[in-house]
Amino acid sequence: MGREGSEGANMTSQDGRRAFLRGRFTARSVMRPFGALPPMEFEEACTGCGDCSRACPENIIMKDSEGFAVINFKKGECTFCGDCIEACETGALGGAQTWLWRARVSEDCLSQKGVHCRACQDYCDEQAIRFQLQTGGRAEPQFDLQSCTGCGACAAPCPVNAIKFSQISQPTEVSQC
Repeated sequence: MGREGSEGANMTSQDGRRAFLRGRFTARSVMRPFGALPPMEFEEACTGCGDCSRACPENIIMKDSEGFAVINFKKGECTFCGDCIEACETGALGGAQTWLWRARVSEDCLSQKGVHCRACQDYCDEQAIRFQLQTGGRAEPQFDLQSCTGCGACAAPCPVNAIKFSQISQPTEVSQC
């Protein structure tokens, strides 16, 4: 499997040295399992053993082209149960417990093209997806990033794979001086 379910991003200092040494000067932001260490640390710690994949009750953890664990929401959603973290003996999973991925819709969305479809909304337990009626009878999906958990429940039922995921920036604490 390739790096499905991920969106492009510029390489940062945390991206793996492997990408640089292989001539990839820009890297894609890869959706690793819940609890994954930052990219460079993850790639150093992960052995590609597959324990996390076997432990996942939803069967959404696959291997990418380099043998590392990635999420594939085409098979289902993440329940954030933590079974993958418990199964990971190398510590590649078990870092920050903050999931920074959120759903969004691409231009392939049927509803945006005037076809009545609300499959993503029907499967969103968090009610993070609403449809705003537009002129001409179309309905535009609106994603509430505060309510969206990034679980992926909306992705599998989408008939045209219009649900994509991107990372949000990590919230930072602000302290007063």
